[in-house]
Amino acid sequence: MEIWVYNQYTDERNVVAIDAASATIGRDDSNDVRLDSPFVSRNHGRIYHDQAGFFFECLGLNGATVAKKSVEYKASLKLSYGDEIRIGEFSLYLMEPTARRVGGAAPAVTAAKRVVGLEREIHSELLGKLNLRVTGRIASNDAQQAALIKRHLLSIIENRREKIDQEMADYLVGQFLWRMVSTELARRATGKLMYSYGFEDSDLLESKYEDAISRIIGDLASGLPVRLQPHTLAEDLAAAEQAWPEQAARYSKRITPELRDYIVRRTLSKEIEDVVLGYGPLQDLLEMPNVNEIMVVGPDKIYIEKDGIVQNTGRSFFSSEIVQSIIERIVTPVGRRIDRSTPLVDARLPDGSRVNAVIDPLSLTGPTLTIRKFARIPFTIDDLVECRTLSEPVASFLRGCVLGRKNIIISGGTASGKTTTLNVLSNFIPPAERIVTIEDSAELQLLQEHLVSMETRPANVEGRGEYSIRDLVRNALRMRPDRLIVGECRGPEALDMLQAMNTGHDGSLTTIHANNPEDMVMRLETMVLMAVEMPVRAIREQISAALDLVLQMVRLPGGERRVTHISEITGIDPETESVVIEDIYRGPDSGATPTERDLLRHTGYIPTFAQDLLSKGMLAIEVFT
Repeated sequence: MEIWVYNQYTDERNVVAIDAASATIGRDDSNDVRLDSPFVSRNHGRIYHDQAGFFFECLGLNGATVAKKSVEYKASLKLSYGDEIRIGEFSLYLMEPTARRVGGAAPAVTAAKRVVGLEREIHSELLGKLNLRVTGRIASNDAQQAALIKRHLLSIIENRREKIDQEMADYLVGQFLWRMVSTELARRATGKLMYSYGFEDSDLLESKYEDAISRIIGDLASGLPVRLQPHTLAEDLAAAEQAWPEQAARYSKRITPELRDYIVRRTLSKEIEDVVLGYGPLQDLLEMPNVNEIMVVGPDKIYIEKDGIVQNTGRSFFSSEIVQSIIERIVTPVGRRIDRSTPLVDARLPDGSRVNAVIDPLSLTGPTLTIRKFARIPFTIDDLVECRTLSEPVASFLRGCVLGRKNIIISGGTASGKTTTLNVLSNFIPPAERIVTIEDSAELQLLQEHLVSMETRPANVEGRGEYSIRDLVRNALRMRPDRLIVGECRGPEALDMLQAMNTGHDGSLTTIHANNPEDMVMRLETMVLMAVEMPVRAIREQISAALDLVLQMVRLPGGERRVTHISEITGIDPETESVVIEDIYRGPDSGATPTERDLLRHTGYIPTFAQDLLSKGMLAIEVFT
């Protein structure tokens, strides 16, 4: 047998001839097929033959897929000639020895890679016609320039139609249909067109084909197993993606050669327009509701976190220059800049998505971009209950604490859901109160009318004009806020936040990075010491006087977010002089059953402020049962 190996990142290909009935695959030199990658286990798997045929056995914890079917650790799956085995960034194909090409040639480049190569040619010719060196010089809001780009694209694509083979056409049509179906599902779930595919004003549109596409997309969407509610959209897309191959195959006969050619031209035009005017291969990822985070590492690696799992998309940019120009396109409108003198920047997209970018000389792997997406449909407390982040009694308790003006700090690790929970709790604040929010990058989506939102600003080219969170917190105290909400405390502003909570701004909220409530107290102490030298005892007294509740969050291995502790800070222990933290709700211990492990339970401790809130009708006694 022969095993053809193709590296998706480097486009390298080779053929490994195996004379035995089995072949091992892995990172170690001892394997018959060696794959040099950190995503590959030392002994990742083996291909073997018995009376029933060929099989692939997974021996690595990193897992693998065979013909797009997942193969778990120590499991086996039947293998046919030509099936793709996906391990890390490698695609492997089991081939008959007679299928060897003359001269030992490697397998053909995948359709996706050939499409990328064609798009690179089209893009290069387009820049030449426009007399532009890089895409960053094109203003996306320049209608005249955009129209010129589209006219050139039509002629360039038309001149290269002979380079598009059947496999490339099938790939482009499949990508187009899936993106359109995703858009239609979002429209049906929300009642409005939240995501557009970008062709509404294109000269390429032809009504007879658009009508046919609309009918096919509508029928496809209707046949998918979805609930179509705003809060189930991400789950619907995950279910639709799983059922997609079978569903799409049923409708392939409805796509005529003329319609296929139209879709191919339209899709190529869209993807080049994205590079020139939008965010390139990130454009569609930004519009997918079940993609939470996008991570770019150099031009060839684009990862996403989807449904709680980090995965490689297989997409790529044409070059590092394109990545950097798109980073500049993101940061310039919000008053940020990035260059060799300022190679690190925090910014946000127009929809509020948080962006971090690092370039040379700080990034050694090429331009690096991380986008934490902004929820287009804000989460509600019902959503948190439905996804088991917390329970109904806990939700009622937290609502009462916000209404009762208790100072709350939300603690947790990166991507544990702190900002989402902060946003949900903030929406319990009565509309008559004046709220001032302070963030590094504006993410909160508060619905109240009397809201003042402030965002930090970096120094300008001359090193002037910087306004930090601490500056804004100090200024906010002069703005007569009823509530002060700081997106995240991570430095000396913690002192100003505590002092604000201690001086009449009850009901304030903030977040902090910490692994548990005890660690949260230690981190606050460290932050306060960054601002001023003062005795630790005095700092702890400030903390105990300012904070009422700690809400601890974690991100589980599968991607789910959970509240694990809700604790009251009650004072200072006279013997140890440490801050006393009493758990009101706590997750069960490690011996609990899987269904119980997700649930918070009341510990039996009644918070000191409970009687006051009960008497005011802000709490019900049932929250403690």
